[in-house]
Amino acid sequence: MVNLSDCRQIHCIGIGGIGLSAIAEILIARGYKVTGSDMRESDITEKLIADGANIFLGHREKNVEGADLVVYSAAVGNDNPELARAKELNIPTATRAEVLGLLMSEYEDSIAISGTHGKTTTTSMVSLILKDAKKDPTILVGGNLSEIGGNVKVGDSRYFVTEACEYMDSFLSLKPKIEIILNIDSDHLDYFKDIDHIARSFETFASLVPEDGTIIAYDANPFVKSVVKERANVVTYGLNESCDYYAGDIVFNGEGMPDFNVNHRGKVLCNVQLSIPGEHNILNSLAAFACCHILGVEAESIARTLQSFTGTQRRFDIMGTTSEGIKIIDDYAHHPTEIKATLSAVKNMKHNKMWCLFQPHTYTRTMALFDDFAESFGDADKIVLAEIYAAREKNIYKISSKELVNRIKEAHPDKEVYFFKDFEEIASFVYNNAEPGDLVITMGAGDIYKAGEMILEKDRKF
Repeated sequence: MVNLSDCRQIHCIGIGGIGLSAIAEILIARGYKVTGSDMRESDITEKLIADGANIFLGHREKNVEGADLVVYSAAVGNDNPELARAKELNIPTATRAEVLGLLMSEYEDSIAISGTHGKTTTTSMVSLILKDAKKDPTILVGGNLSEIGGNVKVGDSRYFVTEACEYMDSFLSLKPKIEIILNIDSDHLDYFKDIDHIARSFETFASLVPEDGTIIAYDANPFVKSVVKERANVVTYGLNESCDYYAGDIVFNGEGMPDFNVNHRGKVLCNVQLSIPGEHNILNSLAAFACCHILGVEAESIARTLQSFTGTQRRFDIMGTTSEGIKIIDDYAHHPTEIKATLSAVKNMKHNKMWCLFQPHTYTRTMALFDDFAESFGDADKIVLAEIYAAREKNIYKISSKELVNRIKEAHPDKEVYFFKDFEEIASFVYNNAEPGDLVITMGAGDIYKAGEMILEKDRKF
């Protein structure tokens, strides 16, 4: 196993990615000489250079020379010339997740937030609660959080907060003292065989917590309950009074924002008013509340931070309102469970018709969850699909969003469902057909948000 204390110079392959760039920032702050490579310049690489990193454009064998450790992102294959050269020179190599685990092991209270859905929001909540409570945590989030000016903040305390992604079993390299398991659902089926395979990985993840640590688990997910049932150090949360932490007296205002009491073992601790909508965010906030309350943060302090939290980038972003009063929202939801939760949240907001502009993310996910996707749009009035966002994949299945449109029409014969091949067509159609008071939500993990931007731009012009 690599020992970071033996390293002086660390080279990062794919340093411009949101995950590895955060690791690089932490390493720079801790005094390591950091070099890296990426295929293109970006705001991320410019910031790292300003912080002191030496970054090369393009992947070349000579870039790793002088390194004591080479770290690589999940996107880097074994055929990468820098990775191959490092192995030739017997330079130790490690994945991003492995280095993240090494960094976590140096903190007394390391917190890992896992689950198929809600990781970024809950990680952001925990981070800001600890930050506002003057705990000065080191933070690593999977999205941009305006309060810390990006997705990473290097603190100076015993607290380390990070997302724990299950894809490729990368979270099994982490070293958490406290774990949050939000939910377990079928996803990433290009790697996992099935839901049982996913659950087994989460069970292994739960076993990483030491006896004096804590697992915070959602009580209503059967797979979560299964993976923690043999563990003694479990704290539960949910909507059931049998949970250690549970929400009661829930009401929603006209904008779909929830108000509820937080109960701890039968006692009301405080009232929480969220500024982000939906029942799913009640659950996310309960998990964050439980975590920070266990760490000694006062209930009222937690409630104040939760009320001020307005979300992370691409998580229910209100992009703007047209001159006709049509509200445009963008959300990262790209799994059927997430789509249902987000549309349910929108339903509680004042609106006329709800338009959902959805871009499926990856061919494997679209194929594996095809029928689930078709069933997930019940709360939308009008559904517009863009073509599938390929991400890291090639279309070996020869599938298109057109097939999903037909299946949605079968599942919801009362719905208007459309397909357009590019965003300009989508924006023009919605701009010309949406009516005053309608709400338009762009949805997906790709670049569908651009369609919302185009609608607002058309409104500014005309």
